[in-house]
Formats: sequence, structure tokens, C-alpha cells
Amino acid sequence: MNTNRQWLLARRPDGMVSRENFEYAETPIPEPGDGEVLVRNLFLSFDPTQRGWMVDRESYLPPVAIGAPMRAGSVGQVAQSNHPDFSPGDLVQTTGGWQDFVVAAPNQGPMGLSKVPQGVSPEMMLSVLGVTGLTAYFGLLDLGTPKAGETVLVSGAAGATGSVAGQIARIKGCRVVGIAGGPDKCAWLKNEAGFDEVIDYKSEDVGAAIAETCPKFDVFFDNVGGHILESALDHMNMKARIVLCGGISGYNATEPTPGPANLMNLITLRARMEGFIVLDYMAQAGEAVAELLGWIGSGDLKYQIDLQEGFDNIPDTLQRLFTGQNLGKQLLKIADPS
Repeated sequence: MNTNRQWLLARRPDGMVSRENFEYAETPIPEPGDGEVLVRNLFLSFDPTQRGWMVDRESYLPPVAIGAPMRAGSVGQVAQSNHPDFSPGDLVQTTGGWQDFVVAAPNQGPMGLSKVPQGVSPEMMLSVLGVTGLTAYFGLLDLGTPKAGETVLVSGAAGATGSVAGQIARIKGCRVVGIAGGPDKCAWLKNEAGFDEVIDYKSEDVGAAIAETCPKFDVFFDNVGGHILESALDHMNMKARIVLCGGISGYNATEPTPGPANLMNLITLRARMEGFIVLDYMAQAGEAVAELLGWIGSGDLKYQIDLQEGFDNIPDTLQRLFTGQNLGKQLLKIADPS
């Protein structure tokens, strides 16, 4: 290849993100400077938080600039190295963006640059061992602090983060109830991931179903927000913990999503609701990866990959997250390792 294909953010979305928000471009392949490496992206990660990065507002990361490649996590292969710790051919994880090539270094960007461990596939590195798995691990264990015998409710439970959070709760001896959309996702959670009960928000009254399956929960790991969060707040146990991981129900809304009308339940029940960003835990990532690998090896932790292919399909793959098409972690393959 002698050009760098890119998908640039052309305009900020108003409502549902679509292909029209992006523009295809070709640029020269960049040159790495001292201490940097040139990475050829092989796999891209797609996450609901990318929708927030497209909005021009203050957040935990700066918004993606108009005319810049769309930000995304990636696994790639070192094509050229000016850093002593990396050699051509190494598989690495970084924030490569929607492009074939990126210049990266260990201390640059949200994820820096790190080698993919031996025996770990790119798909695992971007899913159960990547940001989504780490988000589930630290969000549930550090903020949710589940104890054996407690009941844990998870929304967005069939997603890459929710499914791992629920399974970790099960591993810790908790009763787990998941909220997901559609019979296929619900069946996977019950039959493969080992959830005790599953609520299909597409065909059930969520509030009534929570009242039936877990009238008093101890931990709620929320990826959805909106009316599902409000429904859950009516069924807290005393001193329940609400972990705010995401709010995908409002990410493509044209008007601000109203907050729950029953927040005062937190006072009555002495409950706690707290948000977090996984980037705050990256210094502890090694311990989480080791434990996650152990659970995968023992068969206690299952995960799904939804793998799309082809550079031209990148914009449409992001939209799959918000239409419910993805089954598990959404990835896209650009190329095979050389």
C-alpha cells in the first residue's frame, strides 16, 4: 500500500449517526518520528462512547475534530519502528482510528501503545481483554462491590461490557438478572452466559419484569439510562449501588434525555449512584487481564464477537451498535497480519 485510506468526521450528527457524517479520504502514509512507530491497523473496535466523541462538548476526551480521522481503538502490526521496545511485525494495541496507518507511541493518545500478549488474539484484545472487559471488571468490582448472595441487575446485558459484568457477578456468587433486546440475545445470556433471569425489553414491560424477577436488587450495572434506569430505581434494596457505565438510550437523541423522576429513592434507601471512566484504571489493567484470562481458561467467562469486514463498511458498522444488530463486541477487520 502506498496511500493511507481514512474515514474523516465530516459533520457532527443530529440524531442517529449515519454514513453521511463521514467522508472518505486518501493521504500519504505518515512517517514515525523518534520514539514512535508506524502501525498498520488490522482490527477496529466499535463502542457506544464513540457517538459522544462526535459531539462538540467538554468530556473526558476532546471531541473528534471536523476533518480528522474518526477515533477508535485498534489492533495493528508494527510496519516501521523508531522505538527500542517495538519491532516490525509486532502486534500492538493503540488508538488507531479509522485509517490504515497511524503513528503511535507508548505515551501518546488515550490508550498509548502496547504489545498484544502472546497467545491472545486481536479479537480478544479488543473485547473481553480490552476496554470493554476492563470496564466491566472495574465498574462492577470497584463501584458495585458485589457480595456473594446479592442480586445484580444489568442493563445492556448482551453487549460486550454488560455480558462480562453479569458473568463476573455470577462468578462472585451473585444472582444475576439481565435486560437485553430480542430472543436471540436473551437466549445467549440464559444458556451460555449463565444469567439466572433475563428480561426482553423489546417484548416485556421492563418495570413489571424487574418487579417479578428481582423486586429488590443490590447492584445495578447500567449501560442504558433513560426509562430503564428509572424503572430500576423503584426496586433497590437498602444501600444498593448503582454503577453508571453508559446511557446508550440517549446517545442519538435530538433532545436532552430527561433524568429519572425517582432519584429521591436514593435518599430513602441510602443507596449510591456513581459514574466512572475506565481510563482512570489503566494502571491496574494487568491484574484485571490476568483474572479475566483465568476465567476464560476455566470456561467460567464466555464472550461473543460480531466481526464485520472491509474498509468501506466502517461507517455502517458503527451504526450497528445503535440499531441493536450486533451480537456481542462489535469489531471490523481491515486486513490480515503479514
